[in-house]
Amino acid sequence: MRTIPLVAALLCPAAALANGRAPLTNGVHFRPGDIHSLYVATTFGLLISHDDGCTFRWVCEDNIGYGGTFDPKYRIAQDGAIFATTFTGLRVSRDGGCTFTTATADQPADDPGRIAGSWIDAIDIGPTGEVWVATANAGKPNNVFRSTDNGVTFEPRGLPSPTIWWKSVAIAPARAQRIYATGYEVAPTTANAAALPTVHLEITDDDGATWAEAPLTGVVLAAMPQIYVVGVDHTNPDLVYLASSGANPPSGDRLYRSIDGGATWSEALATTAPILDVALEQAGGVLVATLGGGSLRSDDRGATFAPMASSPQLACVGQRDDGAVYGCGANWQPDFEAVARSTDGTTWDKVFRFVELAGPVECATGTPEHDTCGGQWPALQAQFGATGPTCNAPPADDTPVPKRSGGCCDAGATTAGGLGAIGAIALGCAALLLRRRR
Repeated sequence: MRTIPLVAALLCPAAALANGRAPLTNGVHFRPGDIHSLYVATTFGLLISHDDGCTFRWVCEDNIGYGGTFDPKYRIAQDGAIFATTFTGLRVSRDGGCTFTTATADQPADDPGRIAGSWIDAIDIGPTGEVWVATANAGKPNNVFRSTDNGVTFEPRGLPSPTIWWKSVAIAPARAQRIYATGYEVAPTTANAAALPTVHLEITDDDGATWAEAPLTGVVLAAMPQIYVVGVDHTNPDLVYLASSGANPPSGDRLYRSIDGGATWSEALATTAPILDVALEQAGGVLVATLGGGSLRSDDRGATFAPMASSPQLACVGQRDDGAVYGCGANWQPDFEAVARSTDGTTWDKVFRFVELAGPVECATGTPEHDTCGGQWPALQAQFGATGPTCNAPPADDTPVPKRSGGCCDAGATTAGGLGAIGAIALGCAALLLRRRR
């Protein structure tokens, strides 16, 4: 679900960016094997840091290949390739964000693996590097696709449907051949347009050679049903988590847990607000961020949950390979941290605020990042009052700056700074704009 962007733009014109939305962070991603890089999704593009969050640089929407109120789903490959889903295909950067191309755009129109021009609504990367995506086109068949060459070519993997929109795909970290996929079907048959919407959960244990539809007995659905596989345990491919959107009226969701590979489900959590993000920790913890309903944590693999009393107002959450947990907080009140970090799940430290943005990714002349994003940067810099990172700047008395890991920039974690009055206005808009990126 999404809040109508026009409402926020009308209520908060001073805080809105050129796309009509307030500046917010709404996703955090990591490069496997790299314990120093962070990729943070925002309402105005993608932010990238390669020094633990000390220096963040910006990739603009036009370079990635989308615009308006759309939010891509990102994944980062082990070699640093950046994947972003869009309405017109899977966009890929293999040079750190300087340029993006559309995957399979060079393939013939009748190639069964051509996904260029399709709405890519789901993506995941497996433990051995396979890239899985799923399409959600209106008016033409959809399918789930796999790439074994890091997103250069794709092949359909046996879930063609003229009526199902595939909405999520998740690969078991402990078994790359186990994939879970969910889909939404407006009308189960083209001959019966009046049929009620329904949902599907398909599971394969052999890389898509065969699929089995899983029962959803006991899973409560909303009137307009939407389900998403939101995570698979790091060590147990049979322990999987499923979110049912809008299934806890008036505005909450329900989180389900299966310990037998989707054969049966038990309710793990009923939230009072929409679930924005779910993160599975390597040690088995489960973190849940909701819109205005607080954040919750499970230390027993989703059997029970308790509130995270001291966390920021998280809009996203994720764990990096080194065990550090990162989340999207409020850039202004009450958190004053657009990106925050925790090493113990209890205390959180500021990593980054918008005033510390360093500028666009440094790229060669002639690249979209240099020419397009570079041209847009002065306006964004002025809006944020961005002065760049402070972690590497020597203090006035030339005393050496102590090094810290996990983000060393600090523009003042307890003062508003940055946009001033614009920031204050933006605070009233944040709750309107932090909606599920689905």
